[in-house]
Amino acid sequence: MKPAKINVVVNGGGGRKAPALSAPIQAAVMQAIDTHRDLPGALMPILHAVQDALGYVPPDSLALIAHELNMTRAEVHGVVSFYHDFRATPPGRHVVRICRAEACQALGARALEVHAKKTLGIDFHETTSDGAITLEAVYCLGNCGCGPSLLIDADEIHGRVTPAAFDALVKTARAAT
Repeated sequence: MKPAKINVVVNGGGGRKAPALSAPIQAAVMQAIDTHRDLPGALMPILHAVQDALGYVPPDSLALIAHELNMTRAEVHGVVSFYHDFRATPPGRHVVRICRAEACQALGARALEVHAKKTLGIDFHETTSDGAITLEAVYCLGNCGCGPSLLIDADEIHGRVTPAAFDALVKTARAAT
C-alpha cells in the first residue's frame, strides 16, 4: 500500500494561502533553522540568526519557522512581538538607537527623544520615508555618565547628544548613504 501524501499547512489553515517567500529569504530562514534546530530553546537563536542575515524577521517566515519547529504560528509570533529587538520590516540604511535608561533620562534623553521623533517625522520602530533612518529605543548603552546617548548602527556611540548634535549626526548619516 502506498503511503498517503500529507499536505502541510503552514499558514494556520482558514483557507488562506501563505504568501510565498522569495528564494533568498527562504534560504536564509532555512539556514538559520538548520543551524539551530537541535539546540534547546532553538526558537530564539533561529530568530536572531534570521534577523542577523536579513536585518529583520519577515512576518511571512513565521509559518515556516513554526512548521519546522513543530510549533504554532501564534507561538512564534508571540515571541517575535514580545521582544522589541526583533523587527518585522527591513530597517533603514542607518539605525539610530536612543538610550531611554534612567541615567540618560536624568540628563535629557526625553527631550532628545521628542526632538528626534519630530525631526524625523517617525516614532520608535519606524523608518523615515526615504528609507535612510530607523529610530529605535534602547535601554542602556553603557555610556551613563555621558548621557543622553545614542548609537548609530552597531558601532558609533555618541554621548552628551543635544538636539543640534542629533541633527548633525543624522545629516552625516544621510549623506553617507
